[in-house]
Amino acid sequence: MSAGLNSAQNEGVRYLDGPCLVLAGAGSGKTRVITQKIAHLIVDKGFEPRHIAAVTFTNKAAAEMRERVAKLLEGQTLSTPGKEGRKVPVNQLTVCTFHSLGVQILRKEAEHLGLKPQFSIMDSDDCFAMVQEQLATTDKPLIRRVQNTISLWKNALVLPEQALANAQNEDEHVAAMVYRNYVATLHAYQAVDFDDLIRLPAELFEANEAVRDRWQNKLRYLLIDEYQDTNSCQYSLLKLLAGPRAAFTAVGDDDQAIYGWRGATLENLKQLQIDFPKLHVIKLEQNYRSTVRILTAANNVIAKNPKLFEKKLWSDHGMGDSITVTPANDEEHEAESVVFRLSAHKFERRAQFRDYAILYRGNFQARIFEQVLRRERIPYVLSGGTSFFDRAEIKDICAYLRLIANHDDDPALIRAITTPKRGIGNVTLEALGSFAGQAKVSLFEAVYMGGLEARLSDRQIEPMRAFCDFIQRLAARAETDPATTVLDDMMEGIHYEAYLYDAFDERQAQNKWSNVLEFLDWLKKKGTRPEAAGVDAAVEGERGDGDAATGFDTSDGLADTGKNLLGLIQTVALMSMLEGRDEDPDAVRLSTVHASKGLEYPHVFLVGCEEGIMPHRGGSDDDEPIDDARIEEERRLMYVAITRAQRSLQLTYCKKRKRARETIVCEPSRFIQEMLLDEAPPPSADEAPMTPKDRLANLKALLGG
Repeated sequence: MSAGLNSAQNEGVRYLDGPCLVLAGAGSGKTRVITQKIAHLIVDKGFEPRHIAAVTFTNKAAAEMRERVAKLLEGQTLSTPGKEGRKVPVNQLTVCTFHSLGVQILRKEAEHLGLKPQFSIMDSDDCFAMVQEQLATTDKPLIRRVQNTISLWKNALVLPEQALANAQNEDEHVAAMVYRNYVATLHAYQAVDFDDLIRLPAELFEANEAVRDRWQNKLRYLLIDEYQDTNSCQYSLLKLLAGPRAAFTAVGDDDQAIYGWRGATLENLKQLQIDFPKLHVIKLEQNYRSTVRILTAANNVIAKNPKLFEKKLWSDHGMGDSITVTPANDEEHEAESVVFRLSAHKFERRAQFRDYAILYRGNFQARIFEQVLRRERIPYVLSGGTSFFDRAEIKDICAYLRLIANHDDDPALIRAITTPKRGIGNVTLEALGSFAGQAKVSLFEAVYMGGLEARLSDRQIEPMRAFCDFIQRLAARAETDPATTVLDDMMEGIHYEAYLYDAFDERQAQNKWSNVLEFLDWLKKKGTRPEAAGVDAAVEGERGDGDAATGFDTSDGLADTGKNLLGLIQTVALMSMLEGRDEDPDAVRLSTVHASKGLEYPHVFLVGCEEGIMPHRGGSDDDEPIDDARIEEERRLMYVAITRAQRSLQLTYCKKRKRARETIVCEPSRFIQEMLLDEAPPPSADEAPMTPKDRLANLKALLGG
């Protein structure tokens, strides 16, 4: 058996006789199985690293996996015949997200899809604008609904023609028409969206046997993390990559499937057994994270759901603290109670703030906790907040900067040339995109090419050439002139402040313009100061009502790139690296349950455990029962929440809560009863919670220290 692995983990690492499914319960060491299996394949079985791909869902998970594999393979040599003694080329491993793998495939095979290798990837805001253009409306909720519907269609591999044929009502017909035009526009722009990064490779492999065979031979063993979160499109891609060899290990947990709302489906687990009849199933049931009480509560809740595979978590960590359920009069009382008890608990246990997490179902619940934490001067980190660099107004300015640095950045051109509006519409850009695609050049270069006049009138071409002339003048100056001067001239030339006040109400415009000024001020300071670069906490973090509460140094650690604008643009491009950096300040974590998946905390406060919140009603009417499918997913979400806790878990609910302008009476969540807390066995003497006498002794010890 491999060192440090239990028998089930060891079986998961060593099984290579066919397709394998490792059912990994919460906290059961699934990442260890994946990384150890990669090492086993290379060191013991002679696989070349370039023939192995490990795929997961987040950049953070992929980075952690790469780091662990690198440590395991450090100093190891290949056992491949004829290559003994050669150090393992770890950099040849493919350890990435689904979407990164999709990008790799599309870059190599772009010509088979009518794309140039330098195709552009549109972000969510770019796609929102395209859908808005098609709908000809400013109704943001409607635009988001149609955008989400298109995403679900793509993830289910539904073509525009199928969506049109299947439309049941006028709304679905309109969405399907937008979908068809949206796909055509993307292709004309020589661009793809986030969903296309999976959809297009899957469709290509299905249609082109030669390309499919090439990738099946390139990636000869697949490891798939968080398999329960795959959607139809991702499963199709994996099945096509695995091919008849079926050399793969899928690792997942049907009890932690919580992303049905974005297209993930548990049907993929059922289908896996049908498509691969020789599938070998291994269960990891020993939990290395939580106490027995916490696992008992989690097992009791999830037992109410129908099961694809029976399993029950167990632990050697002892009974642990009792789980408490505390009612509160309202949300303000709840927040004050939680923060007070958190402070007392920290003091008694000599813990750190980073040991605590406050988890909730929806982001709307966070604000009151932020207010109380700030009032009590307790540092906190808000997970899932909007990065400063993700704000629309900052992305607008960054689009100009990106275009100045790289004229071939098509998404940047599309965003910049249409924000503010310059009389350049979607029809004009589609014609330009089609022309650029045929000529195999960037949109910027296509603006100046002869032959464009046959597609567009002078009235359509002139404003585009005027804009590109403006960008070229700035680019020429960006190499030599002071950054502050070029930035000021750029902002004066694009009239962005006037655009904001025309497009938004006064308060929104003021906030957005304030953010732009702060960003510009930060850029100018970086362009003039000689010391090492740093990022102000107010810029990098989420700003507004709670951000300064963290008060942590967020220095980016990047050396200054010089005083010219091109150097500053490189720094801005590197800011994306900061998004995934692992900061661990001593602060309480505030997070939605969804965002906490995969994480663990010594002490957890799970708040808002009420009917309508946890479980969440979604769009259901208050008087209508929540349907079974939703309840099952919400129960899995509760299971995930409970299993984030290592040592202690405290639940709260409100007796009353404000909704809009009225106060409603709340019922405790049905999941509290399902946890059967009163049936947990009593703790032994050495595991019992602190008595008042213990607390007093601990207090004296702290004061004495």
